[in-house]
Amino acid sequence: MAREDAVRCLRCLLYALNLLFWLMSACVLGVAAWIRDPLNTVLTLTAHTRLEEAAVLTYSPAVHPVIIAVCCFLIIVAMVGYCGTLKCNLLLLSWYFGSLLVIFCVELASAVWTYDQPAVQRSDMISLKSRMPNFGLQRYQWLTHTWNTFQTEFKCCGVIYFTDWLEMTEMEWPPDSCCSNQYPGCARHAHYHDLSDLHQEGCGPKIYSFIRGTKQLQVLRFLGVSIGVAQILAMALTLTLLWALYYGRKSPELDSTPPPLPVTDDSAPLSVTHGPSAEASKSGCTRTNKGWANPPNITTSNAAAAAAKLGQHQFEMERLS
Repeated sequence: MAREDAVRCLRCLLYALNLLFWLMSACVLGVAAWIRDPLNTVLTLTAHTRLEEAAVLTYSPAVHPVIIAVCCFLIIVAMVGYCGTLKCNLLLLSWYFGSLLVIFCVELASAVWTYDQPAVQRSDMISLKSRMPNFGLQRYQWLTHTWNTFQTEFKCCGVIYFTDWLEMTEMEWPPDSCCSNQYPGCARHAHYHDLSDLHQEGCGPKIYSFIRGTKQLQVLRFLGVSIGVAQILAMALTLTLLWALYYGRKSPELDSTPPPLPVTDDSAPLSVTHGPSAEASKSGCTRTNKGWANPPNITTSNAAAAAAKLGQHQFEMERLS
């Protein structure tokens, strides 16, 4: 009975862990998709510089195709684990344990590979100015769009200050994407009337902070550690459940001795409410006991013989008295 209660408890914990795997994997995929667009913008602005290498080293574990594939595979593995736990299937549970072990090894290798912090300094931001003279040229429309997108989303202007646009290009005023309230010609109006309408912070420190780590990256790291801990716990519980189910199926003789059956007539149906079948039905896992598959039936002749023996015994007692 204690073993059946333990099996029931293990199954409930595995249900909860599989649900947690689904939620955390979906969160990882969502945050990775959210962070991909800003990362592509930063990689475009920092192309062929040390900043690009640092950004790739920092964010490759979060948006790498292998990690995305691992999260998708983990969702499928969690479904298999749920089915194996529900049906108490040893084969499915064994496959579930092996898959979790492989996924954990891949995640651990990825964490070790990206353990080193990127070697980037604030002085490296000056290299971004080399891309500014191409702003607005016909064949560099993609770079123009990237600068405008980054300055709008991160609320910055230039590399160090908005005057970088005047120094590195032939422009007389910054782009309109530098305005806090954007409209056609806003930068020209702000340049001649009120400079406070322009973003006062440069994009260099914004890129430096992005490479060092954002809140989204911290969330991804926290989810990665949480998934790893949950996988270790799930593997330990799966091994325990496999041992309990295997032990229960290999030793049915411990519970196979039936209790004595009362003498009843054949009009009342007999039902066996003890033994391994009852305990297995309570835990939700079906188990067959070959030693007590068909309980013996009390026939009418046996009942008549028992009644005759009882009457003879009463007659002898009355004669002696």
